[in-house]
Amino acid sequence: MTSSTRSLRDRPTVERLGPGDALVIGLLMASTFLVLLNEMLLGVALPTLIADLGITPSAGQWLTTGYLLTLAVLVPATGYVMRRFHLRTIFLTALSVFILGTAVAAIAPSFEILLGGRIVQAVGTAVFVPLLMTTAIRLVPESRRGRIMAIVTAVPALAPAVGPAVSGLVLTYLPWRWLFILVLAVAVIALIAGALRLRNITSPERASLDVLSLVLSAVGFGGLVLGLSVIGESVSGHAPLPPLVPLLIGVVGVVAFVFRQITLRRRGTALLDMGIFTSRTFSVAILIMFFVAMNGFGVALVLPLVLTGALGLSTLAIGLFLVPGGLIIASVSALGGRVYDRWGPLPLAIPGAVIWATSIWFLSTLDTADGVWAFLGFYLLMTTGQAMIWGPVTTLALSSLRPDLYPHGSAAFTTVQQLAGAAGGAVLISAYTIGAGPADAGHLSVAQTISAGQAAFITAGALALVGMIGTLFIGRHRRAGSGETASADRNPGDVDPESVVG
Repeated sequence: MTSSTRSLRDRPTVERLGPGDALVIGLLMASTFLVLLNEMLLGVALPTLIADLGITPSAGQWLTTGYLLTLAVLVPATGYVMRRFHLRTIFLTALSVFILGTAVAAIAPSFEILLGGRIVQAVGTAVFVPLLMTTAIRLVPESRRGRIMAIVTAVPALAPAVGPAVSGLVLTYLPWRWLFILVLAVAVIALIAGALRLRNITSPERASLDVLSLVLSAVGFGGLVLGLSVIGESVSGHAPLPPLVPLLIGVVGVVAFVFRQITLRRRGTALLDMGIFTSRTFSVAILIMFFVAMNGFGVALVLPLVLTGALGLSTLAIGLFLVPGGLIIASVSALGGRVYDRWGPLPLAIPGAVIWATSIWFLSTLDTADGVWAFLGFYLLMTTGQAMIWGPVTTLALSSLRPDLYPHGSAAFTTVQQLAGAAGGAVLISAYTIGAGPADAGHLSVAQTISAGQAAFITAGALALVGMIGTLFIGRHRRAGSGETASADRNPGDVDPESVVG
């Protein structure tokens, strides 16, 4: 018997988290869920805010799109933050900033101040998802990675589904400001819990922050999302500037940002290490998630508008409509983690993509004659497919990288998700505006609402088709931290020999 065989036989049957690791991951998951819940909390409230603040749908969507854009600009810097500071310091500082923004939003007397509060919230939120993903991928043993990471990665998908439900329930009985007051109370509790129980698991290292990279990130991503957001307004003749101008500025900014990172990588000081994209698995996975996130966030903005304007649902009814979607995401993610550990991502991602794209396409064919149950059925199919893609693709992407690239990989993955969310909201709201045709600001007939919703869902269906095609190229299961290894040649059902207990 060889020494390598003996080491496999001597390995424990089930690897477990270390002492206190579960508490660290649990607290990060709960706090991340809270800040992401807040991210989509205003979707259902958008019709109320349009009437209360006297704004247009295109302006109102910036309460969500502006939030997402801020995250997309700042998340690239989280790799630096996670290397430079203690986990406990990062958590307490970020949550404190989030609490400040929430307090500002709760007392905001105007749309402009409300938007400012949302942006401050986003500054505090930026670090949470990459911090959770990086911490979990480091602490979770490889033999349990699929199961634990399925739950961890379900948080970004679950929160947007639950957020509208919470929002609808609150708005039924209380003014919209209570959305922020309640979040503020829970955030303060989380801050106290973190101060008392959270421990450091990493050691800070020397790292430098490149200010030019942050500027280029803001110009590039900001220009792209601004250009996308004014497309619909330009059709109606209300755009403040031609969309092509910010789009071109955005493209130039992103290209300059990428070249800047390539240059800094040679010196070992890149804000975002572009070496992560040398992994084919990571690159394909992040492209798939771009389209999944675009539709996930975009549909969450459009669907309440359709349900309100076409079917006459109240905010409470819309919230109850969306609750089963959150439950499906949680249950499918939990079951999918076990499938991933045994067979890899293919049995989940490809069928999930087909379900996801097909259900969105059918949503584009519905009208008032089909009734609320048809909308609900296809919405639940959409969330099922989305959950089958989200967790496996995220876990596969990070597991394809070396451990020293985890912070950069999680930062890049989260940046793309947030940028895609902002772009998805802008694109689908623009399609909604175009589909509605000429109308008074915020006032659409039932027929116009149906036409607007169908235009938005047709756009979402086209995006889903591209994402579905991408799942055909994700490859097979890779060993964690090994990069593009020889395991790429295994079949989906093959077992990694290092995970076998003899």
